[in-house]
Amino acid sequence: MNLSIRLASVFFALIALSGSAIAQADEICAEVGVVPSLDSPFARVPYVFGKITLKGFDSMAKTPRVTIILSDGQNRPERWTINKSGNYCFRRKSTSGTLIVEVDGIEAAQRVLTSFGSTQQREDFEIYAVQTQKLPPGVVSAKFSHPPNPKTVKLYKQAVEAEQEGNLKKTTGYLLEIVSIDSADFIAWAKLGSLYFAQNSYPEADAAFRKSLELKVDYMPAWINVGMLRVAQKQFEAAIEIFKHAAKLDPTSAKTFRLLGEAYLQTRQGTLGAQALNEALRLDPVGMAECHLDLAHLYQLAGAKNLAAREYKIFLTKVPEHPDKKKFEKFIKENPE
Repeated sequence: MNLSIRLASVFFALIALSGSAIAQADEICAEVGVVPSLDSPFARVPYVFGKITLKGFDSMAKTPRVTIILSDGQNRPERWTINKSGNYCFRRKSTSGTLIVEVDGIEAAQRVLTSFGSTQQREDFEIYAVQTQKLPPGVVSAKFSHPPNPKTVKLYKQAVEAEQEGNLKKTTGYLLEIVSIDSADFIAWAKLGSLYFAQNSYPEADAAFRKSLELKVDYMPAWINVGMLRVAQKQFEAAIEIFKHAAKLDPTSAKTFRLLGEAYLQTRQGTLGAQALNEALRLDPVGMAECHLDLAHLYQLAGAKNLAAREYKIFLTKVPEHPDKKKFEKFIKENPE
């Protein structure tokens, strides 16, 4: 049977693969006095945890404030301020969600959590200083800048400080002042949308993102956030169209293709999902390494265990110290290519 047909026929039965990163979860989560193996001996209570590494930052300068936020669209967003270890740990309350990493109040990374995979899910981030970050040509462009407005400089500073304190309501107030003074600031409108999104105020978030895109129709961060907003609302077909549009605006964005692939998987379109995930890997082989796990899950459920083994094998060359390494190696050995 054609692999595409097999993928489509079994995708409705998509479930998480067994296995646990329980030892790593214990080590990292212990920083807040949480021991997942005691909380849930059989790894039935979901946790998302990991490590955030800063690269390219001036070691002589003040260490930036790094915060990671878990937003699942159903519960109040949870925040974690990173210390020197770089570790974070959340007990998940939903099968969906988004992790957002902020550096000194500015969003630096965002990742949608899949609803399949290990119950104890590890998500690591590498954050590069802007001046040293290696990005594909054209990703950073002057077209996404807005002329500084002397009347809003102080408000921006106050907004950053309020967000660092975890006061989203106060931060939102400052952003509202900024856009009332400078209604053409599409960056502020998009940031306002992100704040509403984090507070589960979906209608307000949607309106702010729309305003940002009215002012700058090709502003990629706003398009990405609108797509993620649709995912949070479980409007997956709409999210697919938005991510497809974003991919046309910037064909070099690996993140967009990963989000597109995950949205396809949510609608049981395994073949199209695999195509998008492979494109993300082509654009960013290491940064998008987790896409290999998504592909392995699909192949395994389709009965193509040799192809799944290949994906696990490639993944381990990129992430050799993954907490599920032994499980993957066992699968590879039992299902040679």
